[in-house]
Amino acid sequence: MLRFFRQIRQRMLTNNRFGKYLLYAFGEILLVVIGILIALQIDTWNDERIQRKKENLILKELHREFVANKSQLDTAIYYHRRSFKSAEYIRSRLPLDLETINPDSIAFHLHRMGWIFTFDPSQGITNSLLSNASYEIISNEELRQLLISWNDVLADYQEEEIRGFNNYQNHLKPFEKKYFNFNMDYSKWLSDPRIDHSILETLAFDNYVQDRHNDINEVLNNETGELDRIVETIDRIIALSGS
Repeated sequence: MLRFFRQIRQRMLTNNRFGKYLLYAFGEILLVVIGILIALQIDTWNDERIQRKKENLILKELHREFVANKSQLDTAIYYHRRSFKSAEYIRSRLPLDLETINPDSIAFHLHRMGWIFTFDPSQGITNSLLSNASYEIISNEELRQLLISWNDVLADYQEEEIRGFNNYQNHLKPFEKKYFNFNMDYSKWLSDPRIDHSILETLAFDNYVQDRHNDINEVLNNETGELDRIVETIDRIIALSGS
């Protein structure tokens, strides 16, 4: 092809058709430029196609990760609410009267009040995106912003869970192990003959129940709405990554 164009140029110069030669040369340059532009556009299309394919793979993994995280959060909240319900049950009957209470019922709710669950989401895909700044591959602006703010949203929610967990482990659990039969079988919590049931009528017991109630309440009903925010964030990420 290049040889063909070269022959045309030579004939034009030989025949002193310089004006037509210039016009031809300009057209040849224009064709070369158009060819380069087309090649660049094809490369751009290929790059975009590769990027979109990579984005789709990331979105699928991200969707799978947050669906699993939502399931784990739902489980944690389910047990928080059951614990809170038991804390509410005992708290509403304070101060307890040994003459009127049902020990089996109190034992059941004491056991369930101590259920501890924390939300520890999988963050492999999310952390990989953020650490490599590769979240920019995600074309949806709202989804990018949700992922960028995810760690802050998670930390705000986990703060109350962690505080409640530490308070239980360091203070409330030792109280239970000291005064009750700390057993997986709730029916044994108050049935051991060595237990002094008068502890149930003390201020220390009232404070123990109130303390646990406050901790769970802060997780579920925090005034600043951390639980609502993390639920909304997870739901939105699932929706946007799966669309």
